[in-house]
Amino acid sequence: MPVRRAVAIGAGLLTAFLAPGCNNSVTPVELTITVTAVSPANGPLAGGTSVTITGTNFIDVTSVTIGGSELGGRTVVSSTEITGTAPAATSAGARDVIVTSSSHGSATCSACFSYVSSHPFLAVVLAAGGAHTCGLTGAGTAYCWGFNDDGQLGNGTNTGPDSCSGYSCSTTAITVSGGLSFRALAAGYHTCGLTSAGTAYCWGQNDEGQLGVGTATGPGTCGIDGHACSTLPLPVTGGLDFDALATGGWHTCGLTSSGALYCWGLNDLGQLGDGSTTNSSTPVAVSGGLSFSALASGRAGSNIEIFGTGARGPGPPSSPAGRPCASPEAEVVGPEPRPHLRADDGRGGLLLGRQLQRSTRQRFDYQ
Repeated sequence: MPVRRAVAIGAGLLTAFLAPGCNNSVTPVELTITVTAVSPANGPLAGGTSVTITGTNFIDVTSVTIGGSELGGRTVVSSTEITGTAPAATSAGARDVIVTSSSHGSATCSACFSYVSSHPFLAVVLAAGGAHTCGLTGAGTAYCWGFNDDGQLGNGTNTGPDSCSGYSCSTTAITVSGGLSFRALAAGYHTCGLTSAGTAYCWGQNDEGQLGVGTATGPGTCGIDGHACSTLPLPVTGGLDFDALATGGWHTCGLTSSGALYCWGLNDLGQLGDGSTTNSSTPVAVSGGLSFSALASGRAGSNIEIFGTGARGPGPPSSPAGRPCASPEAEVVGPEPRPHLRADDGRGGLLLGRQLQRSTRQRFDYQ
């Protein structure tokens, strides 16, 4: 009898423990949330850094905080990944990152994100574009700052984080999103980076196919005229590996280890060197069977271009020899440079806004 009673008592206890609706509130270990890392691990006091939080069991998430403030634009990508933008902070230093779920409790990644009051890196590579600058750390992390109306800072948005004379910009260095590691950078009105494996990524303005992603109509839209762009790094199509990159104003070129040269983007002045004046949103080989050891690009067809014609060159068919297609003189007639810049088009007409920007290929600083 004692044995039978012990067995009965044990079975009863086991049934009570496993019965649904019991009062046991302990979350099973395998369902407990964990937060393992935040990338990038630092950002400016102004906030706005695009971050990726990794861990486990991100289910029924109700709150994600950095230093006690909610993550902006929170997106639960999967049960192991959350993305968003870091909130602003008032002082530098490390902060805890806490993820809370309505069904799986909460977890803390202690001191996983740090706010910095000045640029958090020593740049070993710099690239200056039309109105922005990017730097590369020794660890391969890319930071950009300046004009961001075209998404050329690569932080996932073209609406800030700051405003400069009414235009989107960043007055401090912000991390390029995507967690990529680069060994080289190049910048025009867009930006490109080259990984250690030789893969090219580009972001920013794309209305001429200069990102090399197979389209000139997206993937997003930017600016007051809604032109094509990408606010995040995208891999250049074609499966090519490059040793070097160079960007013009609206085109890009890449040099392979064998010395072959490929270009993509705007080609109205023959910048791509493929024997045509047709734009290409994918890399096309430079014709002639030549082998190159270095490359450089100018804005869009001037004498400092690798290919094309223009100032001090033979001149396009529509202009006298040695003259650019449009008169170099331009006049700013309003507070918004793009829609109000105008110039003689070299044929007795006027060019306005982005039409001027594309057609004259002269330099206009955003002031």
